[in-house]
Amino acid sequence: MAHGVAYDLRTLPTLVADSGDDVVGVVTYVIEGDSLEVVSIDAVPPGHGTGTVLLAAAVELARSRGLRRVWLITTNDNIDALRFYQRRGMRIAAVSPGAVDRSRSVKPSIPLVGAYGIPLRDELTLELLIDGG
Repeated sequence: MAHGVAYDLRTLPTLVADSGDDVVGVVTYVIEGDSLEVVSIDAVPPGHGTGTVLLAAAVELARSRGLRRVWLITTNDNIDALRFYQRRGMRIAAVSPGAVDRSRSVKPSIPLVGAYGIPLRDELTLELLIDGG
């Protein structure tokens, strides 16, 4: 769930990072209008640069298609993601107070408390504007 949309990651375009025989990371995305939305990004194990490579690949894909921005949604508790994305040039573009609370009406399994014991309530939009897009 993000911005009121329930995604099925199995149906989305995906960029894959591998190390020989093993998949070590994936990024799923949606292109709409002049933007590429990163829906999910996962790297295993974290902290080895795979997420950075995948995000750079998504940005390069957007640039190659003449898109204007790459953006994504994360939640208020996701401190690690906020640090990751901001260190890679993304900026907080919007905060949607109560968005996660509203998403629970569609997906009741969303927990009340997230990472670091932080109440899970809000969505944050981060974006990276692309030169020439």
